[in-house]
Amino acid sequence: MRTSQKSLLLIYFASLLSLFVKFTAARTRHYTFNIDYHNVTRLCHTRKIVTVNKQFPGAPLVAREENRHGVRQLRSGWADGPAYVTQCPIQTNQSYVYNFTTVGQRGTLLWHAHISWMRSTVHGPIIILPRRNESYPFKKPYKEVPIIFGEWFNVDPEAVISQALQTGAGPNVSDAYTINGLPGPLYNCSSQDTFKLK
Repeated sequence: MRTSQKSLLLIYFASLLSLFVKFTAARTRHYTFNIDYHNVTRLCHTRKIVTVNKQFPGAPLVAREENRHGVRQLRSGWADGPAYVTQCPIQTNQSYVYNFTTVGQRGTLLWHAHISWMRSTVHGPIIILPRRNESYPFKKPYKEVPIIFGEWFNVDPEAVISQALQTGAGPNVSDAYTINGLPGPLYNCSSQDTFKLK
């Protein structure tokens, strides 16, 4: 074998090895979601809502850019989309493993349920940090706090959409907008007292 062929072969194997090292260096993260009903009180109304791990909104999924999951559905599009179209809903007492890969993505995005209006309570942030030892494309933040905007209905959101379908009107607006699951400044919920707001 000539020297140029040996050099070419060596470069080829070095390239293959670097790909292997890159793929094995990626860390797989595991999160367990227990979906269940939980009583939550907002705006002086307690409702039994569907939650993830008894949290509303759900816990953040945090990873680095090189971790093996993400949001662009590369070769896993069947696992994302409307119920009964791309995937059947996960049945009670059943489980589902969701595998997907992040490639060139970073930032904060949202995960949420895709069945009916369950997305109003089953949602949370996906936070993809830059690779280790790689700087942000802007000045590094002093602190990072995910902010999730949502809506709160004092009644079951399914009843809201059902009424809209029966009447032909649009669904009623929510009773409050929320930030991280909370409707903002609250007052004492008393039917006996009078409060003057200034």
